[in-house]
Amino acid sequence: MNLTSSEATTYLESLVPLLDGLSDRQLFVLLPFPSLWVARRFLAATSIDWGAQDVHPDDAGAHTGDVSAPMLADLGCRWVEVGHHERRRDHGETDELIRAKVDAIQRWGMLALVCVGEDRRLPFDEVTAALDRQLALLPTADQSRFAIAYEPAWAIGVGSRPASPSWVRRVHAAIRALLVAGNPEASNVPIIYGGSVGPRTAVAFLAEPGVDGLFVGRQALDPAVFAAIAHTPIRT
Repeated sequence: MNLTSSEATTYLESLVPLLDGLSDRQLFVLLPFPSLWVARRFLAATSIDWGAQDVHPDDAGAHTGDVSAPMLADLGCRWVEVGHHERRRDHGETDELIRAKVDAIQRWGMLALVCVGEDRRLPFDEVTAALDRQLALLPTADQSRFAIAYEPAWAIGVGSRPASPSWVRRVHAAIRALLVAGNPEASNVPIIYGGSVGPRTAVAFLAEPGVDGLFVGRQALDPAVFAAIAHTPIRT
């Protein structure tokens, strides 16, 4: 819940030139609903995608205050994030509701970014069990139009520390195995990591097999820092 429309204007005016020429990677920003028109204005002529942080599962109806997938598609959104830890915590969102949102996103031709992760530090087998529950409803979704963001709640927020690259590698491998077990076509679903990602940690995370990208939170609020992370060399 950052960046008013005016602030988003200033932000994108600074960010876009810093990302000029980065054509070998996919970049996107997810702004609050009131600022999405600003993203369309500044990013439509660039290679940077934009999207939203949530969506209602229904296309229309008596849901005052909610925002639907056709509204987001009309604003040119390519990505829509669902299932973030804070949505689960603050609004009691269930895996069933998140799956319904994925259906709405894909129904309107957009890409769903599904957030998964554990609430606190747990042994690896318990993390895998939690991820299995969160991913269980996704195998029948369109595998070409969603991505997974692994974002452990204990690694996000002010004062938190990122997970170790080796931990992220193990969890991403487990996520891949769970996805493929449900649907062999999921072998190409991108799996990205989020959680206290910064310029100094980005290199280590992107060097790990199975880490297909990064999901940057508060560090991205500074255009120069976001640009520095975006310029991180990609594993070949």
